[in-house]
Amino acid sequence: MSHASAAALLDRVHHSEDPQIVQRVLGLVDAEGVDIIAGLWSHSQPDSLPGMLWRLYLLRTWMNRHQESVSQLWRMGEPVVTSSSAVAGVDQAPSAEDIARIADSILSGAFTGDFAVALERAAEFTDVAATGLRLKAQQVAHRNGLSTASGGTAAAATSPQTAAARLMHTAGNLTATSRDFLHGATLWRQGKLE
Repeated sequence: MSHASAAALLDRVHHSEDPQIVQRVLGLVDAEGVDIIAGLWSHSQPDSLPGMLWRLYLLRTWMNRHQESVSQLWRMGEPVVTSSSAVAGVDQAPSAEDIARIADSILSGAFTGDFAVALERAAEFTDVAATGLRLKAQQVAHRNGLSTASGGTAAAATSPQTAAARLMHTAGNLTATSRDFLHGATLWRQGKLE
């Protein structure tokens, strides 16, 4: 069911000239809720079409729900415009509104453009966000070291350490997702992403 629904959805939008269909597919999670998509695709392997679509929808949802913090992570992870900026489609230090536009652009590219390119854009975006999270974790840990050295208690030091560890854990998850996107792009080009 998950493979058939993913293939049918992708095929339907790729063969449509109707921009309203694209908008309905982009807003699928917004209109129906993430639980509907999760029920269909969340248990799919990352090297499958439904697994890739699930990850793209989650990325868009995360970017839209946390626009300001994601834009801050991007600016931390990509302080100057580089090839990552070009591939991801971010040509400046993005604002919160830019993040929403980029999220829609990546997902709509999966349906209307080259699916592999959309996955590569998603991979670059998640890589830069992961770098931003790692840098943020280092800042949190560094501040913790300063507060402990200046007389902070061990109990007070635990909370920033935990926060830094959580940030690093999330960065690791984003890095793994980035690798999944890149692997999916390779499989798509080889005609093996089903």
